[in-house]
Amino acid sequence: MDAQVVDLRAVRADTPAALDRVFLDSAGSSLPPAPVLEAQIGHLRREAEVGGYLAAAERFDDLEAGYGVLAELLGAAPDEIAFSDSATRSWLSAFDAVPLAAGDRVLVTEVEYAGNAVPLLRRAEETGATVEAVPSDAHGQVDVAALRELLDERVKLVSLVHVPTNGGLVNPVAEVAAAAHEVGALVLLDACQSIGQIPVRLHDLGVDVLSGTGRKWLRGPRGTGLLAVRREVLHRLRPRLVDLHSGSWTSPTAYGLRDDARVFELWECSIAAKLGLVEAARYALALGVDTIAAEVGDRAKRLRAGLADLPGVRVHDLGERRCGLVTFTVDGVAAPDVKARLAAEGVTVTTSSVGSTRIDMGRRGLDEVVRASPHYFVSPEQVDQAVEAVSRSGR
Repeated sequence: MDAQVVDLRAVRADTPAALDRVFLDSAGSSLPPAPVLEAQIGHLRREAEVGGYLAAAERFDDLEAGYGVLAELLGAAPDEIAFSDSATRSWLSAFDAVPLAAGDRVLVTEVEYAGNAVPLLRRAEETGATVEAVPSDAHGQVDVAALRELLDERVKLVSLVHVPTNGGLVNPVAEVAAAAHEVGALVLLDACQSIGQIPVRLHDLGVDVLSGTGRKWLRGPRGTGLLAVRREVLHRLRPRLVDLHSGSWTSPTAYGLRDDARVFELWECSIAAKLGLVEAARYALALGVDTIAAEVGDRAKRLRAGLADLPGVRVHDLGERRCGLVTFTVDGVAAPDVKARLAAEGVTVTTSSVGSTRIDMGRRGLDEVVRASPHYFVSPEQVDQAVEAVSRSGR
């Protein structure tokens, strides 16, 4: 494929469903390309033939190689990579391993996701730590200057969402990480909405831990997640959810834990899903992450511009830097109704409500938005079709 432009015909041939519908929900759960599907189904068939253990043993080398594939994607080393069954599991495992005590402080951004906020608040309640939100700047992204004012030696963790679930902004990760490290705080990056659509590289961003999912922009299977942990901070973490894979029983009264990121893995997993996730990462690498980012950015820009020209439609995206999530409302029509009307015209979108990003949505006076997320396999013509369908949804 061309180094600068995605071969639209080829990627759409790998994604037959993209031909029948205008699929704008890769921020929810994308359409997997044919090689990802084949990797999973092929292994499931093999399990049915010889059993799960033997089938897994046959793919041992491929599974081991998968750590290198994800390391290449995430700008990390293979021993800094762990697999899981979801972005939630990855994030929770890492967060649970951060030591917290009474008087400690955790900083979050105003676009913090509910799936992180609930465990943050619960653990703060249990430990006596506090959770505080860093204000956003005029562009809606985290205000780095305000962050510096809040930082002190009591801050043990900065929880940063790379791309929020309710809009297309991209937070300034490297700047946040640099500031947090000045006071010794760990930085946990939720890259759930960024991996697969823009470059996400552990060491370049300077974060300590990042979590992500397979099912969204990476176009991998549901039930897959990943975690990247900078080896220099592993000794500061205290994983509690460990088993005979992440540790070993060394005597009747003693145990040992792994000294790499796989300490966050559990023994039981879906081998088929894991192979599918590795194949999805290979597919993205073959296209080129920079190329994908350019294509996704082009589709999103086209969609935003088209929606902004429609009477009664308001686009709600913020940020100096924007990516593939596009959020909007239609005057007089509830977001779920817009979603249903578009679905009737063959356009797939979803919605985001205040309960998912309560601080940001409350700050902006929004109860709900329609969320569209065009991937590189969506043609420009399909983006225009979606705009036309939105123009009819308010009638």
